[in-house]
Amino acid sequence: QVQLVESGGGLVQAGGSLRLSCAASGRTVSSYAMCWFRQAPGKEREFETLLTQSGGNTYYSDSVKGRFTISRDVAKNAVYLQMNSLKPEDTAVYYCAGRAGIASTLAPVYDYWGQGTQVTVSS
Repeated sequence: QVQLVESGGGLVQAGGSLRLSCAASGRTVSSYAMCWFRQAPGKEREFETLLTQSGGNTYYSDSVKGRFTISRDVAKNAVYLQMNSLKPEDTAVYYCAGRAGIASTLAPVYDYWGQGTQVTVSS
């Protein structure tokens, strides 16, 4: 079983950048497909990006493609989300999630979740 803790959120102006971290403990991140979701007030949790268990493949939602980058550092047992060219509509609580097996864009199939980190983008 893995425990996940996000950090790195905050307040940033539109056009700025943030780097979110998801620190894992208990098991290595290379044992899991990892994903970032976000949830804005009054909205459902939505998929943003995933990294396959092998680390060889990534996938992005249309809303963040070209602006966000998911990566992992096995030595540090962490997954990252580099967010560039941020927009006010990126404002949300960001969650990292993991599952053993095939990566998915569907939140219900992920077994492990962090507590979330707030990202607020001002216009």
